[in-house]
Amino acid sequence: MERPRTLGELRESGYRVLPVREEMRKNLIAKIQAGEPIFPGIIGYEETVIPQVENAILAGQDIIFLGERGQAKTRMARLLVNLLDEEIPIVAGSEVNDNPFAPISKYARDLIAERGDATPIAWIRREERYAEKLATPDTTIADLIGEIDPIKVAEGRYLSDELTIHYGLIPRTNRGIFVINELPDLAERIQVGLLNIMEERDVQIRGYRVRLPLDVFVVASANPEDYTNRGRIITPLKDRFGAQIRTHYPRTIEHEIAIMEQERTPVEVPGIAVTVPQYMREIVAEITHLARRSPDISQRSGVSARMSVANYETLISNAVKRALRLGEKHAVPRISDLPALVASTLGKLEFETLGEVQEDRIIEKLINGAVVATFNRYFSVRDFDDLILAFENGLTVEASDLQPAMRYVHQVSHIESLRRATQRLGATGDPALVAAAVEFVLEGLHLNRRVNKERATGRGAARYRS
Repeated sequence: MERPRTLGELRESGYRVLPVREEMRKNLIAKIQAGEPIFPGIIGYEETVIPQVENAILAGQDIIFLGERGQAKTRMARLLVNLLDEEIPIVAGSEVNDNPFAPISKYARDLIAERGDATPIAWIRREERYAEKLATPDTTIADLIGEIDPIKVAEGRYLSDELTIHYGLIPRTNRGIFVINELPDLAERIQVGLLNIMEERDVQIRGYRVRLPLDVFVVASANPEDYTNRGRIITPLKDRFGAQIRTHYPRTIEHEIAIMEQERTPVEVPGIAVTVPQYMREIVAEITHLARRSPDISQRSGVSARMSVANYETLISNAVKRALRLGEKHAVPRISDLPALVASTLGKLEFETLGEVQEDRIIEKLINGAVVATFNRYFSVRDFDDLILAFENGLTVEASDLQPAMRYVHQVSHIESLRRATQRLGATGDPALVAAAVEFVLEGLHLNRRVNKERATGRGAARYRS
């Protein structure tokens, strides 16, 4: 249907302009009734964070998300755009998305006074009604609220003329959603300006008082360490947020794996199929969960889910690289690929101790802990009595991230318990899957102190023996 293009047509159409909070409430109710997901792609918040966000929107409350880095705070805020109408009408040419029936800017008021029902109307999409700002100490009132435009003054306008104002991000997000990330980093005098916007609707620019009854849904994010300990959010501003919602990291390995699979960048190489065994996924997720409990890692800044995603991508990349070098058609990550995760882990952690050697050892400890925890969920060492006996009788097994898969099959194909274990891990028939399963079992036995392991030349290279 043709959209109204003038104020008169809009009035005749019976269109009703809703305040942004009522608009979001209306659309949230419709989604709940239809059983549609409110925040598609957000994993692990179904019983915790999302119900609190729904309550805040139904109540029309501004929101502040409290949480460490990598807890989807910004993504949650961006997905709120889906609760806005697809399009809304504004006075054409308005910088502050003026409601045609209740304009707030001098430009729109003068235009409607001059042209009446012939005032042109424009329609803006929901994406144009969202603005986001990372709070930094150098953020100014001009950035958020506005400033006198010297060019407009040079054109002949008086400083007292409202048309000399160049509006900042918040007025330009009128009738929309404004998000400010890391709110505690905003200077206190700028927070006062934000306070006025949220409560008094009173804007002062260079001493010129502009009454702007802005209709803005405000969302902020903050790290709890900054929010509570450094005390850099002024108390009146904290009081203006109706809902303070605590986010959290994935609480289960299953949720962590789901995020890894959803967020990773696929490694696609023609002619090479990639399969990641479930136990290797669990190891990557377990590394992150162990880091979140480790006394060697600074828990104040947190351990982001991005570490799991980056490690997962690195693990797959190392396996694909091996397949390319060996001319194999199937890339399957193995235990010997795990040393490659050091590079993708180092930049994601803040250590309580300093020194490169110490950091590498901490990461190695996390990896070993993840492997043994995962192995013990699948097996008991008693399952491999004949394999341990074979090692005691002189068996040695070579392992390396560049060893062909068939060599593993030849080395251990005669051991019954290992054959049963590979079958339990779903590694029947395919040499690449068998190789990964064999390394997993051998490393699990080693970390349970039943098999010795000697380092060999090359990353991930080792010799397992009695």
